[in-house]
Amino acid sequence: MFDDKFHEECGVFGIYGHSDAAALCTLGLHALQHRGQEAAGIVTFDGDTFHAERHVGLIGDNFSKPAVIARLPGKSGIGHNRYATTGGEGMRNVQPFYADFAGGGFTIAHNGNLTNAAAIRTRLQQKGAIFQSTSDTEVVLHLVAMSEEARLTDRLMDAVQQLEGAFSLVALSQKRLIGCRDALGVRPLVLGDLDGSYVLASETCALDIIGARYVRDVKPGEMVIITADGVESRFPFETKKPRFCVFEYVYFARPDSTVQGENVYTVRKRIGEELAKEAPVDADLVVPVPDSGTPAAIGFAQAAQLPFELGIIRNHYVGRTFIAPSDDIRHMGVKLKHNANRRLIEGKKVVLVDDSIVRGTTSQKIVAMVRDAGAREVHMRIASPPTVSGCYYGVDTPEKSKLLASRMSAQEMAEFIRVDSLAFLSIDGLYRAAGEAARNNKQPQFCDACFTGDYPTSLTDRDNVADMQGGTVRPISLLSGGR
Repeated sequence: MFDDKFHEECGVFGIYGHSDAAALCTLGLHALQHRGQEAAGIVTFDGDTFHAERHVGLIGDNFSKPAVIARLPGKSGIGHNRYATTGGEGMRNVQPFYADFAGGGFTIAHNGNLTNAAAIRTRLQQKGAIFQSTSDTEVVLHLVAMSEEARLTDRLMDAVQQLEGAFSLVALSQKRLIGCRDALGVRPLVLGDLDGSYVLASETCALDIIGARYVRDVKPGEMVIITADGVESRFPFETKKPRFCVFEYVYFARPDSTVQGENVYTVRKRIGEELAKEAPVDADLVVPVPDSGTPAAIGFAQAAQLPFELGIIRNHYVGRTFIAPSDDIRHMGVKLKHNANRRLIEGKKVVLVDDSIVRGTTSQKIVAMVRDAGAREVHMRIASPPTVSGCYYGVDTPEKSKLLASRMSAQEMAEFIRVDSLAFLSIDGLYRAAGEAARNNKQPQFCDACFTGDYPTSLTDRDNVADMQGGTVRPISLLSGGR
């Protein structure tokens, strides 16, 4: 009903040299569940054999039983949470992926999206490669397998040097745990330590849940190779100015994570403060659209010196499907996930704070609900700039024509969602809140393509499709690493 948000497409986790590797992978993926809820997988190595468990659904539903953990022996393992936008893909796209190479077993999982995966896939298929999935992650396996380098780490370096787009990956061989970020560092990856065992994870909250110590972020363009001797660092790519995804601060990362040295909750509060300065409104109270709008709403309320109230209550126990036998019952389903607290809202001028507007359908329903609860005025404040472009770097976004801000002005959008006023945070305000100076149009510090259309990498697959003439070549549609 209210699924009108961007979705991050996966979380990754890895650990090397710990007797409870499988259980720790499970806990780490549980902390990263917000990054993908469709499926999860764990692969471990016991010194002789690789063991895999992959399931559709949540970590807690599939990996909490002792019998499952018992099927994953070993002191090293990697895990993956998947978000999928396409139904019916089944188990073949559930990561981590595994392959037997001439030099031994190798398993890999990744977060992000390869913007030249279809082009590479076509080239590999023409050479005889046989693919088992529709995920771009499998492309990396084939590139490693076909590399002419002798050592596995060199073969992986050869493979990633052929990739475009955004990726943070974890991989496990018989002797090594490997983590790697793309040259721009678009997607996050951190290094931790648990009693001498090294850990890799998408976010620091996964370190916290297992009691691991945060060591540092894996640097943009860095490959870390973890063995019994410690951590070796390599840099496979030409040095470039980092372009970390700014939307991690706005929405994706968990509020208790530290991202690029900044606490996410604190950044989101600062976003709300900037929004209050840029777009003040005469109102009686500030209400967040739960849960993602809450920190920004707190910051807005504090800066505006207005009461903060939970005027909308979220039901956290909503399943994915609601069977509606009639139109009347179907309309009642709007309140399955959110319900307005009439006693707080009735007769009041309300400021609703949300993280973004995508298609606008969710905002329409939220505003209607607040008005039905008796609000005298409804003002919407959005804790990010207008989303005008799709993401090609591992985030599920609608095509550009379905993004409300790409085809309407702010005033037209206000009329569409039926609010008395609507305002978005400026791009400069977002940069200030994220701890950076105001955006220099020539040298942006973040990837902000969804707000500006400024894509920091080549988009080979998109451009190839756009250049196709006639029907002689059919474009290959691949799921990104987390889908």
